[in-house]
Amino acid sequence: MTLRVLVVDDSAFARKVLRKVLSEAEGLEVVGTARDGLDALERVAELRPDVLTLDLVMPQLDGMGVLRALAGMPEAPRVVVVSSADTDSELAVSALEAGAVDLVHKPTALATDRLYELGAELVEKVRVAGRAVPRYAKARAEAASAPPARPLPSASTKLLAVGTSTGGPQALTRLLGALPRDFPAPVVLALHIPAGYTEAVAKRLDSQSALEVVEARDGLELVPGRAVLARAGHHLKVARHGALDLVRLDRHPLGTPHHPSVDVLFQSVADVWGKEALGLVLTGMGEDGLQGARAVRAAGGVVLTEAESSCVVYGMPRAVAEAGLSNGSAPLDALVPLISRFI
Repeated sequence: MTLRVLVVDDSAFARKVLRKVLSEAEGLEVVGTARDGLDALERVAELRPDVLTLDLVMPQLDGMGVLRALAGMPEAPRVVVVSSADTDSELAVSALEAGAVDLVHKPTALATDRLYELGAELVEKVRVAGRAVPRYAKARAEAASAPPARPLPSASTKLLAVGTSTGGPQALTRLLGALPRDFPAPVVLALHIPAGYTEAVAKRLDSQSALEVVEARDGLELVPGRAVLARAGHHLKVARHGALDLVRLDRHPLGTPHHPSVDVLFQSVADVWGKEALGLVLTGMGEDGLQGARAVRAAGGVVLTEAESSCVVYGMPRAVAEAGLSNGSAPLDALVPLISRFI
């Protein structure tokens, strides 16, 4: 299947470069370009693309305006935000929460020596977006009730570790927003997102959750009522020092596809908390979290997964579920009741 792509950017040079990169990729067809938000909406109605690459800062109508307009369309295209280095990181995070599937960070000027590096990332994320479940279809699917869980005979979870990727900012907003202020366990979070955006993500999550949500810093204490988001570019690990449970930031192992890695986080959690750990794998592309889930289960802990019906991309949860490592699965809005069965 060939994905039809519309490139939206107010820079003529950026439109030229992005069109070239995407047109040369197998399975992608650039059906047009748009110079601003109003032009983009007209082109969407005319060309019916599958995916938009969207700049956020544009005249006439900005990228957020485009996302709001698309939210009212019954079969809106999926959106990959292409964010400039000088774009406010909080604006980019707002776009992800408003329904954008993913984010690509571009330099202020599309320098020739960065063209193919940017191109490979953009092509991959456009392809992932093309496979993502459209928001209107997902909303209908979420009406399904959660399947029965398989609680352990003696649930004793004392830490919740969450891993996610594509669709993660929206999923974390809804998950943390549903957790009560007196949630009795610390929460640690690993999200695949470009470096420079996790502080803004943490602030947004903190404003919409009863929990305190902070970006990870080395030595931060893990306590009930606090959720700690891994800093992009670093692995989030946990450590026990006497009576204190602490956050550790580490660039090692270096060879992982993602920094932070869900596998690294879950392995660390399994090593320290053992049977008192609960790992939760949410929407995302790929298999990060599979080996970590295996470590949590081997240590006697619990692993839960988001159901396919509410995932933007059913990749990471699928890998865990199909390996027989999930103790229970539920749509996003039913996960907090499911989590409570193990605490």
